[in-house]
Amino acid sequence: MAHAAAQFAALEKTADRRLMSWLKLPRASHTVALSSALAFGIQIAFALLMLRLFTPQEVGEFSVLSQIGFFWMTLALAQAPLSLLANAHTPANQALRSACRSSVLRGFALLPVAALAVWLSDLALWPALMWVLLLGFFQMGNLLSQSHSLRAGGAWQQAAVRVLPPFTAAVFALAAAWLRQADTAHGLGLLSASGDLYDIPVLVIAAILGYAVGAAWLVPALCQTPALPKHATEMAEGKTPSGVTAASMEASDASLHQQSDTRSATLRIAHTLADALLATALVVVWQRLYGAQETGWMTALLRVLGFVPAVVHMAWAQVVLAQGAHEKQDIETHASAPSKNLLSTTRQRHHKAAVWLGLTAFSAVVVLGGVCALALNWQWLDARWEGVWAYIVPLVLWQGSACLSAAFSHRPFQTHAAARYSWACMGLALLQAVVLLAPLGFAQPMNAAQHMLAFALVSSLGLVALTAWMARLRETGLASTA
Repeated sequence: MAHAAAQFAALEKTADRRLMSWLKLPRASHTVALSSALAFGIQIAFALLMLRLFTPQEVGEFSVLSQIGFFWMTLALAQAPLSLLANAHTPANQALRSACRSSVLRGFALLPVAALAVWLSDLALWPALMWVLLLGFFQMGNLLSQSHSLRAGGAWQQAAVRVLPPFTAAVFALAAAWLRQADTAHGLGLLSASGDLYDIPVLVIAAILGYAVGAAWLVPALCQTPALPKHATEMAEGKTPSGVTAASMEASDASLHQQSDTRSATLRIAHTLADALLATALVVVWQRLYGAQETGWMTALLRVLGFVPAVVHMAWAQVVLAQGAHEKQDIETHASAPSKNLLSTTRQRHHKAAVWLGLTAFSAVVVLGGVCALALNWQWLDARWEGVWAYIVPLVLWQGSACLSAAFSHRPFQTHAAARYSWACMGLALLQAVVLLAPLGFAQPMNAAQHMLAFALVSSLGLVALTAWMARLRETGLASTA
């Protein structure tokens, strides 16, 4: 009877530990989701601020410079923030240093690409290239700091590194716009006395300051002296780590080496390039075929709906990968529990949560699309936005499918399928590019609504197929550790 009671107590403690380990993830996920939503709201306010307080020329030049900087930065990173999260077997600060070093080196190697893009934009090469590099460099640091905070930062840091950058940029731009208006209204001459200070790219400087605030979180981590953990020190001295059995160490090593980014740098750059080129080509092709108005209708709606899969990826997939860094500690702490079964159970719970999260996010996209439709139907928006009608259904379908894919995007890195995942994504991007560019070869191109419907259908089917493949990785990956 006493033995049965002891077994029941042990099972109860194990269940409590598993429950507490599972509850850690939603708290981190909620923090990132809420802070990302707040940051997005600030960015929307910043966009409205640009349209109201700055000239179309200023907004246009800022859009060109920021897009070129984003393109250069994306290629330089080559998905380094994702690798920083996926490589849970590497200490966070060590992984950060490696990511920063490789990204900066790639950035220098890609300088000709940035210079070529600036030259093609017909902007003055020297100042424009300087602004592009500053934008790209600090945005690179901001994204790396967001990933690092998920592995080594607390909840307040995870929120601050997402909210403070857009808040800083919005406050600076608002202050600059107010100073301009006050100078013009009262004839103070504060600005004109020093020359053409109205020509200073305020929006660019505001964005740089915002990214710099986010990148500043990297300084303590980069300056910190790397130190071996206690268990590593004991093993280096030839001792068995205290409180850890051989079975738990074996299970811990298996769990750590199971989650990793095994892709080569070339493959990561190719994957990044495919995504960046497709996003750029979509805007360029739409502008060429259908004009600025159609492009504005599409990009405005895509910006709103695209926020949902972005949040799913940041607040769920990245957080799940970041939790992999803590699996070793959990397994060693609970060495008496069946560690491999604990890992398998945790991954299965993540799988079920991903299904519900993907469907919930899809529903959120549908709701947002419905809100846009109501706004048009009830004439809440200017009549010039009536053309958005043709894009609502296709973009809802496309971005809803992207939510499903984002909910499972952590699985390839937990099952040694990262390389196959990149090849699958590049194959889908190639298929999307074919559908996007096909009308250029037609004698009589299809209209914008038909083209977007075809592109959205192909994209949605491809994303659903990719999601189904990633979901099946759950069985394959966990089978090797069970």
